[in-house]
Amino acid sequence: KFGTEDGKDDAASALSWLAGNDPDNVVAIARAGAISPLVELVKFGTESGKSNAASVLALLASDNPDNVVAMARAGAIPPLVELVESGTEYGKANAAFAISGLARDSNDNRVEISRAGAIPPLVELVKFGTEDGKADAAFALANLASDNPDNVVAIARAGAIPPLVELVKFGTESGKANAAFALSRLASNNADYVVAITRAGAIPPLVELAKFGTG
Repeated sequence: KFGTEDGKDDAASALSWLAGNDPDNVVAIARAGAISPLVELVKFGTESGKSNAASVLALLASDNPDNVVAMARAGAIPPLVELVESGTEYGKANAAFAISGLARDSNDNRVEISRAGAIPPLVELVKFGTEDGKADAAFALANLASDNPDNVVAIARAGAIPPLVELVKFGTESGKANAAFALSRLASNNADYVVAITRAGAIPPLVELAKFGTG
């Protein structure tokens, strides 16, 4: 809360390691009051601090509805969207991962994330990001599209379909899976996007993924 910038960065990095794959630590970190200062770090920290704080928030949001509510109330959405737009490659990926967690089970958050302008930079990240960034952005788009027809339209209009198909073809294992998930959400009950996805060449790589899956 009150330390130097280097201290804040290092603390966020340590919390990220502690939260990874440890649900008990995720609960403990949130209960210790970490969410608000982490949101502030995403807003005002160094580039490293923003990235590390977004990483912790992503882990805190994963499969934890209480933390998702607390993060949204703490104002996490606008600075995470800004980080996807203008952060380092590491920061963009972590912010996309955090946004995916915020969007997963909350339609209110899906609406707010879209209104904050997240969809175009997430599509850009699928096109031009690192492999991790592409995978995390595809997952965020999939969750934003779930049960939200307005977001489906916005994602398609932002040009997401061709890069998602490319990610199914050439991405990492997680990238392929997340892109396929996003395409399934776009195609669900939407004949126009079924046609668009088909024309973009999605069927052969999806068949390959259905055959061999991910490792």
